Amino acid sequence: MSFNAAIALNRFGLGARPDEAVPADPRQWLRGQFERFDPKPAVLAGVPGSGAMAAEFRDYLIQSKLARMDGGVFRAASPPVMASSAMSPTAMAEPKEDNPALAGLPKELRQGIRKMYRDSYGALARARLAAALVTPAPFAERLVHFWANHFAVSADKLQTIGTAGTLEFEAIRPHVAGTFGDLLLAVETHPAMLLYLDQAQSIGPESFIGQRAALRRNPNAKKVGLNENLAREILELHTLGVDGGYAQGDVQELARGLTGWSVGGFVKAPIGREAPDGAFVFQDSWHQPGERVLLGQRYRSGGVEQGRAMLAALAVHPATARHLATKLARHFVADVPPPALVDRLARVHVETGGDLRALYRTLIDAPEAWATPQPKFKSPWDWTVSMLRGVGSRDVPDLNVINVLNELGQPIWRPGSPAGWDDSAAAWAAPDALLRRVEVARRVAAKVGDRADPRRLAPLLLPGVLGAGTTQAIARAGSPQDGLALLFVAPEFLRR
Repeated sequence: MSFNAAIALNRFGLGARPDEAVPADPRQWLRGQFERFDPKPAVLAGVPGSGAMAAEFRDYLIQSKLARMDGGVFRAASPPVMASSAMSPTAMAEPKEDNPALAGLPKELRQGIRKMYRDSYGALARARLAAALVTPAPFAERLVHFWANHFAVSADKLQTIGTAGTLEFEAIRPHVAGTFGDLLLAVETHPAMLLYLDQAQSIGPESFIGQRAALRRNPNAKKVGLNENLAREILELHTLGVDGGYAQGDVQELARGLTGWSVGGFVKAPIGREAPDGAFVFQDSWHQPGERVLLGQRYRSGGVEQGRAMLAALAVHPATARHLATKLARHFVADVPPPALVDRLARVHVETGGDLRALYRTLIDAPEAWATPQPKFKSPWDWTVSMLRGVGSRDVPDLNVINVLNELGQPIWRPGSPAGWDDSAAAWAAPDALLRRVEVARRVAAKVGDRADPRRLAPLLLPGVLGAGTTQAIARAGSPQDGLALLFVAPEFLRR
């Protein structure tokens, strides 16, 4: 059998399922996925959105302030908004005890914040995994994961405890097959990104509120001013790339253009405009007035439209096209992206105004994508999802998957920096990392028990790429569990 099916299932998709037919026409199977992709599948229906998460975080901020004012008296019970994740407390990362946001809080309040973290993060992460297991459009689902890593936020930060997952569900999923400009705007106006990169309180020095604060000159008052974090990451990571030709002056100008972009639920009049919890809100009294010049192009004064116009231009910039083309080619083809494919993808991006479907079609049609059967090494997330799909799981199993991904070094929505996770074999193929996969494979195989025959599964999961050595090793295994574990750590299964 041709290895094209394996490429479609494992490199473009999330791994084969034994209860689904191998695609007879792999390219056509991939092209048709966006007609089957559901941005809001049933498995995500039960998780609250950013509004609920922002409301809970704001309530904790209020309780924190009251506790400090009242000498450490914790008055209110924690208001859970999400069902328990059924995970053990040690399975989750939690805000560290020395986190400045927790310093000085009473024990009950610290415990409440950590419980909120476990419950919200756990439920959202399990919903993400469930969507990956049951999706009828695994290529589209992989692209959701790709863009979530491109626009990385971390649930390690207290402010994004409950919104790192909602960024993926609310901003990325609905726009994964639209234009890059629409995707970019949706992400940069989402509360997770605004809070993660400290944009929600960025105030122009010459804005109404900025001037008012300067006049007070209270040495004990919290300083207000311009924050460049979001602007810098937009240019360096989200659009142009580190070699995209921008200067520090461009970072500052974009930061000025984005002043006033904030999150509803945290500001009261007359400081700013009130808005629903977790909603994007433009605080016009915080916005730095005047024209902006970004990459040599002028943007007239216009409030929120100034920042939107700057993002729209960045979305279709040739440097952005090349940056995105390189990352897509690296993810779907090879750690060292083929230059000719990068050129074609960049050209399509510019010619179509950032039409994402056109980029995806270019990837599917690229001869380079089908030339080599397994050039990519699976990340821990890819490998774990492909194992569970490989044994036919349609629900999150008893196995503590969140804990497993912590062990394997790729906890969900916790990349540690805005740059996201590395997308090359060097990041995941170290000897100690492989030993951890061996242990996890044994645990998964033990959970499955005798319900799966690895001799039958192997050719279904790895059509056209299963080697004689792996086939023989599985056949000689002492039990079905041993054979399944061997399959999961076989070189053919570790790669895509």
